[in-house]
Amino acid sequence: MRTIIVANAKGGCGKTTIATGLASYYATFRNKNVVLADLDPQRSSLDWLSDRPKDRAVITPHRPDQGPVRKSPNIDVVIYDAPARSHGVELSHLVRRGETLLIPVLPSPLDMRAARNFLEELYALKTVRDGHIAVGIVANRVREHTRIYQDLAFALGRIKIPFVGALRDSMNYITAA
Repeated sequence: MRTIIVANAKGGCGKTTIATGLASYYATFRNKNVVLADLDPQRSSLDWLSDRPKDRAVITPHRPDQGPVRKSPNIDVVIYDAPARSHGVELSHLVRRGETLLIPVLPSPLDMRAARNFLEELYALKTVRDGHIAVGIVANRVREHTRIYQDLAFALGRIKIPFVGALRDSMNYITAA
């Protein structure tokens, strides 16, 4: 069972958009049995799932009150949509759930600073430091040929965390199901 966590301590960076996009991708194009675990109190991922057309590939919802997602031969992929402001013990418990942690970062000075602080806290955790979870950064809502994107790419290039990719600033991600 593959487990992917989409997290960043900052709100509004695209965690839910990326989590729902990944869930849809694995269910639709990889024909995987997917669980979308929404840990955010806003429940935006679960709202997205309930609004999703019923003729689409099945994605199973999971709420925190259901307890942890348990390993099962019926589950191929679990995507966790983490809440903003995950710190301390909550962050430590969160990273122990996954194999992969994706961190969305917007191309703005405020977001880059928040991401740097989040990464420092993350790498203070033994689970992350010892490599028990793969960590990658996704540049989100970028316009490739802008100065701020170049600044973000430069900043990401200086840290030793894989830069997984960039999602351009497009409404297509928001409207995709």
